[in-house]
Amino acid sequence: MSTTLQPYLKAVRQTLTAAICLENFSSQVVERHNKPEVEVRTSKELLLTPVTISRNEKEKVLIEGSINSLRISIAIKQADEIEKILCHKFMRFMMMRAENFIVLRRKPVEGYDISFLITNFHTEQMYKHKVVDFIIHFMEEIDKEMSEMKLAVNSRARISAEEFLKRF
Repeated sequence: MSTTLQPYLKAVRQTLTAAICLENFSSQVVERHNKPEVEVRTSKELLLTPVTISRNEKEKVLIEGSINSLRISIAIKQADEIEKILCHKFMRFMMMRAENFIVLRRKPVEGYDISFLITNFHTEQMYKHKVVDFIIHFMEEIDKEMSEMKLAVNSRARISAEEFLKRF
């Protein structure tokens, strides 16, 4: 893990740990409904101030909290066109399997690549520190995964180009 990544992940971990204090809270608008307030935004007083943690202008995390839910949106570093394509395809692959990840949203927040939604029901069923560990581990591994995929694509392109140019 790079030295610039450690303080970034530490800040994200501390912010998530502080924001994940969620409780069961029924809707103030509709009786017997319990929807994530960070998604429906019906009561302004139940929303916390959104926090953005940036490593640079392209790599950032948006943490939006409310009384009964927490939405974490992650923008992944995309330096060139290949990384943009790989990121888009990989995130699409993950979001199509969102039900297997439980806290993963099917659609990211505008301007971000992937989003997670944690509700009070998730924190009742799972350990809070394990959910935070999962998010941090995901952020660590996605950088490695993108680098490995880019290297694999470049090496395959080089081999293909060599085979093609042997004929000339």
